[in-house]
Amino acid sequence: MKEDKVVSIKAIDATMLQKMFIAGAKNIEARKEYINELNIFPVPDGDTGTNMTLTILAAAKEVAAIEEPTIANLAKAISSGSLRGARGNSGVILSQLFRGFTREIAEHEELTVPVLAKGIEKAKETAYKAVMKPKEGTILTVAKGGAEKAKELANQTDDVQEFCGQVIAYMNEVLSKTPEMLPVLKEAGVVDSGGQGLVTVLEGCYDALMGKQIDFDSLKAAPVQKIASKMDSSEVSTADIKFGYCTEFIILLEKEFNLDTELDFKAYLSGIGDCVVVVADDEVVKVHVHTNDPGLAIQRALTYGSLTSMKIDNMREEHNEKVIREAEQKSAQEEKQEEPKKPFGFISVSVGEGLSEIFTGLGVDYLIEGGQTMNPSTEDMLQAIEAVNADTIFILPNNKNIILAAEQAAELTEDKKVIVIPTKTIPQGIAALINFMEEASPEENMEQMLQEMKQVKTGQVTYAVRDTSIDGKEIHIGDIMGIGESGIEAVGKDIAGTTVSLLSGMIDSDAELVSVYYGAEVTEDDANVLAEKITEVFPDVEVEVEFGGQPVYYYILSVE
Repeated sequence: MKEDKVVSIKAIDATMLQKMFIAGAKNIEARKEYINELNIFPVPDGDTGTNMTLTILAAAKEVAAIEEPTIANLAKAISSGSLRGARGNSGVILSQLFRGFTREIAEHEELTVPVLAKGIEKAKETAYKAVMKPKEGTILTVAKGGAEKAKELANQTDDVQEFCGQVIAYMNEVLSKTPEMLPVLKEAGVVDSGGQGLVTVLEGCYDALMGKQIDFDSLKAAPVQKIASKMDSSEVSTADIKFGYCTEFIILLEKEFNLDTELDFKAYLSGIGDCVVVVADDEVVKVHVHTNDPGLAIQRALTYGSLTSMKIDNMREEHNEKVIREAEQKSAQEEKQEEPKKPFGFISVSVGEGLSEIFTGLGVDYLIEGGQTMNPSTEDMLQAIEAVNADTIFILPNNKNIILAAEQAAELTEDKKVIVIPTKTIPQGIAALINFMEEASPEENMEQMLQEMKQVKTGQVTYAVRDTSIDGKEIHIGDIMGIGESGIEAVGKDIAGTTVSLLSGMIDSDAELVSVYYGAEVTEDDANVLAEKITEVFPDVEVEVEFGGQPVYYYILSVE
């Protein structure tokens, strides 16, 4: 019998490129939780897999909406969609890889091996330039490996399937070596999550090139005008909120709670609600569910043990309040647009009612809701910039994973001067604003704000969402962690004790003031008790307690 001959593919046309890109987006969307689990830091945050998925989906929806694709219009959609939809550092770097690649290919009618090789090299160059201090052992290293292999193969083969397959295989090889480049990866026993995300996208693209079927219509049906835009709460009726009560509690186990029991409990909760999260440890189980009958969830939970830290929020009521707030904000913004431009304006990222009130009181014109649990996109930043009626706008990201998105938005803005003050924490943002001088120039203010934000030490207290080993510490789900500027400084079972332990490494002989911003899950009484304990242990510093209302973090601490 005569063997079938494998057909060599010499070029990728626009139709195939469209399918490949959508397949890449679908592949990372399907594997985002796996990529999230590779994150070393065990905090409940906007993880790498989620950020990269949201970034590429913003572009994929634009790509899928093109009915008559050309390399040029696909390149524009990929670049524009991903740049505006970029979230988190990993998402921004991914968008810069796409930006460089599409700039190189845009003028071609089809993609041959030499064109692909140049595009991959340009992608690597653009991404490295976007990061001020590139770190090896990351997504950048994996991209560089791809560029090196592409250059090597450019003169060895003209078959794009062979070329792409070998490039991806080598990138996987580089990815496997990332733990040897970053000790923190080796300690945790994982590869770099951003590099894994990039390879996952490319493997999806390669599947489409090799003929694997993908669900093309699921993205094509999405209306392009909704891409990367934050939905106005008024567009969602309270009737659309299927389950009205956000229910959270901790079970103090009194009987065996094995894997079968956990799966059975999850199945029960899924039957009475959605957004189910059950995290089990040896002695406790953390539970989160959206349901219309919290009592049913509580009754079932009581069969496993006693309950503590119970919290039930009416999401329909919260939604109505949010609609009113957004309507008031929109009205205020429209009034501001009619006024003459003011010389300076301020945009700040904030999360939590108390923190938002503090920023508003310090003169912030536009608050972007977000932070560690949901990193705002470049598009969110651009909308804020457009809304602020000022010649010069200062942006305070207040989170290290949001700085690149803010800088990308500043780069994309042409009609206003935008200055990003790279604040990594809420206390740094507050310090920067307090030291703004009306009479000074934008450049003088930038220098002053940068200088003053460095005088503030920040600490944060939260809980671990996964078992890991980091900074020489063994951490288990449910542990309380005190996070300082150089990493996890304290680990314990008690919130107040861990907080004091964290502060012991932050307070020195020069410290004068400790500000304690307590979160949504902490009572004012608990915060005041903590303040008394801090005063007792550190009698030479003044302690101030402020309501922050932030989720996830029990306390945010500032030492000056």
